[in-house]
Amino acid sequence: MKVIEFKSEGLTVVGNLYYPENYKEGKQYSALVCSGSWTTVKEQMAGLYAESFAKEGFITLAFDFRNFGESEGLPRAWENPKMKVQDIKNAVNFLATLPEVNKEKIGVFGVCAGSMYSLIAASEYDEIKAVATTASWLHDSEAVKLFYGGEEGVKHKINMAQQAKTKFAETGEFTYVKAISTTDETAAMFGPFDYYLNPERGAIPQWNADQFAVASWEDWLTLNPFHSAKALRKPLLMIHSDGCVLPDYTKKYFEAVAFLNKELIWVDTDLESPMHQFSFYDQKKEVGLSVEKTSDFFRKNL
Repeated sequence: MKVIEFKSEGLTVVGNLYYPENYKEGKQYSALVCSGSWTTVKEQMAGLYAESFAKEGFITLAFDFRNFGESEGLPRAWENPKMKVQDIKNAVNFLATLPEVNKEKIGVFGVCAGSMYSLIAASEYDEIKAVATTASWLHDSEAVKLFYGGEEGVKHKINMAQQAKTKFAETGEFTYVKAISTTDETAAMFGPFDYYLNPERGAIPQWNADQFAVASWEDWLTLNPFHSAKALRKPLLMIHSDGCVLPDYTKKYFEAVAFLNKELIWVDTDLESPMHQFSFYDQKKEVGLSVEKTSDFFRKNL
């Protein structure tokens, strides 16, 4: 693995580039851009999957989106879907400049919200040749009400975001809440979600559990990725379960894709939604299954 940098809309983005163990100079490889769940950094699930796919023979890239981790951008921890989609496209552009990468064989892979951003990017960008998702988070205006306090809760969060943006424009000051908490209901994620709370899992030093830009709420809650389904004209793999988040929405997206080269793998689980979601972030069984199925998919389609 080596640390790399590339520019995304004028800002420096930092990533980790992983190589196959049997890498040979002079040979070109298929390559993958890996994205994790919202608010996360490259050392979490994106890096885990990138390292795993490299062992399967791919050159892979996990990077910090703008405003996160080691990458530039303000406010920090701003979950901005449009920016993240553009960052994925620019990550693909970076890979295409590398002599060891076959620029005609670049795919994208996403976990949770990274799936949403990867699907949108793939639907818009011809340089992305195939797309795969695991435990995808896909929402619309109705789904967000289930997680964020109903219609009134969503309106309140959007209003707070608009106020935060105005405050930033007028004063340069940022407004933050915690990213995760079991006691603070204003946190972006409120609940006993072990992955984000456990230092042995996702609560790593590189990730800031105390910082989520309030400006994010408007961008996050108004996003609807389903428009991209009809525009997606490239090989698609989706891995999900009834125990992951919003299972019917992953099925809905898959069914809306008209392109025939698509596959949906449904994983059996006894866990209730959404608790199986977190198993796909770092647990050996679920990650191993995803890596195996997704590697086979990309070998066939890149």
